[in-house]
Amino acid sequence: MSDDQPAPPETPQADSHADPAVDIGETTDETTITEEGSELERTIGLSGGLTIGIGTMIGAGIFVFPGLAAGNAGPAAAVSFGIGAIVALLVALPTAELATAMPKSGGGYYFISRGMGSLFGAVVGLSLWLGLVFATAFYLVGFGEYALAVLVEIGLPRPPDLGPLSLVAVLGVLCGVALTALSVGGTENTTKLQNAIVSLLLGILAVFLTVGIVDALGFLGAETTPEEFTPFGIGPVLSTAALVFTSYLGFAQIATVAGEMKEPSRNLPLAMVGSVIVVGVLYVVTIFVATSAFGSRELGQLGETAIVEVARSYLGLPGAIAILIAGLFATVSSANASILSASRALYAVSRDTLVPKEVSRVNLRYGTPHLALALVGGPTVLLVGTGQTELLAEVASFLHLIMYGLICVTLIVLRRQSPEWYTPTFQTPGYPVVPAVGGAASIAMIAFMQPTSQVVGLFVMIGAVGWYFLYARDVRLKGGEMDE
Repeated sequence: MSDDQPAPPETPQADSHADPAVDIGETTDETTITEEGSELERTIGLSGGLTIGIGTMIGAGIFVFPGLAAGNAGPAAAVSFGIGAIVALLVALPTAELATAMPKSGGGYYFISRGMGSLFGAVVGLSLWLGLVFATAFYLVGFGEYALAVLVEIGLPRPPDLGPLSLVAVLGVLCGVALTALSVGGTENTTKLQNAIVSLLLGILAVFLTVGIVDALGFLGAETTPEEFTPFGIGPVLSTAALVFTSYLGFAQIATVAGEMKEPSRNLPLAMVGSVIVVGVLYVVTIFVATSAFGSRELGQLGETAIVEVARSYLGLPGAIAILIAGLFATVSSANASILSASRALYAVSRDTLVPKEVSRVNLRYGTPHLALALVGGPTVLLVGTGQTELLAEVASFLHLIMYGLICVTLIVLRRQSPEWYTPTFQTPGYPVVPAVGGAASIAMIAFMQPTSQVVGLFVMIGAVGWYFLYARDVRLKGGEMDE
């Protein structure tokens, strides 16, 4: 018997060019049921959801961005991270409401396609897939930087680059291939890895940040002259907020695995909102500690591994090694969660026939969408070869910010239409102000990105629109009722 389980058989209406309709399905605490049978098994609890969110966000925000952010905005980079956290929270609340009404794999794509139709769904679904691919590549470049720094720190000679590829890119590619293979082996493997890594990270960070705060407040070390809070002006604070927003993609990734969450009505809101609050506080404290140890220009020169030198200044060589190890695991954690989420977004798009149904094939042995995973891992390792850290981060942010804006619009549309099937167990506080402000803030942040990132992001969206009209323009999704 083959290990490939084909996508459920289509009825005459389910052909991508024959106006199909898809059932939102019955959900239970163990699985998601449709008329066709079971979908992905519900194996992720609250702790798993939190670690997917926290594990994804810790990687970039603490171990890659402090040097880049401080170099751009000075100590006010803490405000940049705070702005990102507020925007993320304004979007996380509407996302949590939509997720409890539609706890299915696909996250933002699923919500928007059911609320606004197949065109918006196709654009968001394909953009979400590629946005997570860009984000994963960014995390893997960070992994390569940290892996190389570990080798140098323990006294080993730096290996030579391999032809046109830098050693950083080679290490990132190898990690990407390994994580993709792990995800094919089962969702439980991925969540177990997340749990272990996040526990280790939080332990190391607790020691590092405690010592850093005590020192920054003047209880340890020599007194230093405070640096001007906004040495480069207000504009860089806003542009840096747009850059570091990649750090807050974790809560949306929880939504993409909603179809595999246990007790989704309870665990989805807690995991989304909780992960944003926990990580937002960690980011602001980390930037405060980092800019207390070094000047912003020096942090900018240190680049992606600046936080290692901050740890060395506080805790010596053991501190530097501990942060290097933590950074190495953090970037693995971010990439691991992103690969999982990107594949589930593509799986959901394929289930709705907006891309070929073969992409939603599930491996019978492991119960994972292995073709979707391959279509995540393949493009990711190609992008890792570019090594363009800031570009990869901003393109990922661009595509997610578009989705976040549309998520907020979708909530308002569904609240006004009030279809019978829309029965969320969590309601967004402060409606309609919260989704309106969250949507406007998401789109506004795009204006502060580099022009190159904006162009690449627009190119991806135009490509998604072109795909829709060439391949899937006849797909019609009837709200959330959708019987196949």
